[in-house]
Amino acid sequence: MVTYSNVFDNGNANVIAQMGSFQVIEHEKDLSVSSYNALSEYFASKMNIRRRQVLATLENSGVVLQAGAMQWMSGNVQMNSGVSGVGNFLGNVAKAAVTKESVAKPIYFGTGSVMLEPTYNHILLLNVAEWGQIVLQDGMFLACDSVLQRQVVARNNVSSAVFGGEGLFNLALSGNGILVCESPVPREELIEIILQDDEMRIDGNMAVAWSGSLQFTVEKSTKSLLGSAISGEGLVNVYRGSGRILLAPTIKESAHSKPSDSNSDKGPSQAPTQAGGAAAQVGGALKTLGNVMDFFS
Repeated sequence: MVTYSNVFDNGNANVIAQMGSFQVIEHEKDLSVSSYNALSEYFASKMNIRRRQVLATLENSGVVLQAGAMQWMSGNVQMNSGVSGVGNFLGNVAKAAVTKESVAKPIYFGTGSVMLEPTYNHILLLNVAEWGQIVLQDGMFLACDSVLQRQVVARNNVSSAVFGGEGLFNLALSGNGILVCESPVPREELIEIILQDDEMRIDGNMAVAWSGSLQFTVEKSTKSLLGSAISGEGLVNVYRGSGRILLAPTIKESAHSKPSDSNSDKGPSQAPTQAGGAAAQVGGALKTLGNVMDFFS
């Protein structure tokens, strides 16, 4: 069997996390660079922008991967497409359309090693048994133990589907096994919230995963309709009950960050304009007006 030590014994790859049959391997620096991009790659590595891979070690077991995620495999490992017939394929097409996941999730089983393609995203290893049932934000699934049960769950009310920013359907997993997710932020920036017959209100879709036992709705940020609109918060996602929430409080900044306006070397096309600022103010006013109309509709 191929092991980590004789594949990546180069001083540049490190195992940064391990759980069950999965190892997360991070390449400290991108060594295959040219003189043209060496400077940018150097500073990228300093800012934690690095390639990461997942290595699954199978011992008469199996793993499910996102389609196209496998880079190489060794040993006595076989692959099943995960599609058992025309009916199953059409069902997978419908699920993929509403969850942004791949139509087929191939299953690799046997004894050996399976290496996944490198990604710049951050890798999360989660023990599903600790969650009971875990619901994922769209597009986060990367791999899992084949013993886990996977299903598509629908929102239990219209408000969460229309206004929650999470979509009408999500992929949910349950059972006793390990789940591998791709996260837009590192594990150090994630906050795990445990609710016990309580509720949590979140402004935006910063919850990247939550327990299936929680009730998810979308409500006004305050009791007053006018107060919610004037405050600028409008609608908030509300999670009630007992369970866990994995919160990414920096996801908005990381997804929508812009260069600082104080940079003096910006070209004309990059410099912010007064017209752009005015457009942003108008957009904010329209959003507030839209929230008011939502409540009356």
